Amino acid sequence: MNIVVLVKQVPDTWSERKLKDSDHTLDRESADAVLDEINERAVEEALLIKEAQGGEVTVVAMGPDRATDAIRKALSMGADKAVHLSDEALAGSDAVSTAKALAKVIGTVDSVDLVLAGNEATDGRVGAVPAMLAELLDLPQLTYARKVTTDGSTISIERETDAGIITLEANLPAVVSVTEKINEPRYPSFKGIMAAKKKPVSALSLADAGIDASEVGLAGSGSQVVESAPRPPKEAGQRVNDEGDGGTRVVEFLAGQKLV
Repeated sequence: MNIVVLVKQVPDTWSERKLKDSDHTLDRESADAVLDEINERAVEEALLIKEAQGGEVTVVAMGPDRATDAIRKALSMGADKAVHLSDEALAGSDAVSTAKALAKVIGTVDSVDLVLAGNEATDGRVGAVPAMLAELLDLPQLTYARKVTTDGSTISIERETDAGIITLEANLPAVVSVTEKINEPRYPSFKGIMAAKKKPVSALSLADAGIDASEVGLAGSGSQVVESAPRPPKEAGQRVNDEGDGGTRVVEFLAGQKLV
């Protein structure tokens, strides 16, 4: 099977993250950058399928030059090659524009049997790009998977919901997004890290991928953040000393906050 895995470099969740004052987009230079943790699980699932079915795993990423660090992490885990879409005109792309760009990039990969992705990235948390991508590629979408099973021609997933477990099945090729419950990603070995340095990474610009510049970036996005402000610092809580009326005072406080 030929599997494409979408990966994204995101600000470390332990770093302080902020938006730019100029256009309210994420300031990616202000924080340490890492491979998105749910994307790691998508890479792991692709490797497990490859080990069972054979084939090849291609990593696809969209981002600035330093996103190569995230790509190398995926390659060191065991992916075979990568495609990196990098162009300054992509800055500020919303979810729809991102999906359009990724669809074009996937079109440059030969004989794709399966597209795997995380259900959402930890920076934007939109959670819609895999579904948009499936629509653009005209492929079945099986999203929010906690378990994936395939025999090479069909694929089925288990999706956990508040109502129970739903099983979905489709013929391949298909687009599948996974959640944090899907697996535990492997740690890259020293051998894998060294091997990753020699694995091919194809760098594409918008022109290389056949992407219209008017459909990406801030100008090509259908949604924009028009105003933002830093989160206010935490304030001290209100303490209630129980002098026989503590319960009443707590209820009054909750009622004042419209919580009861």
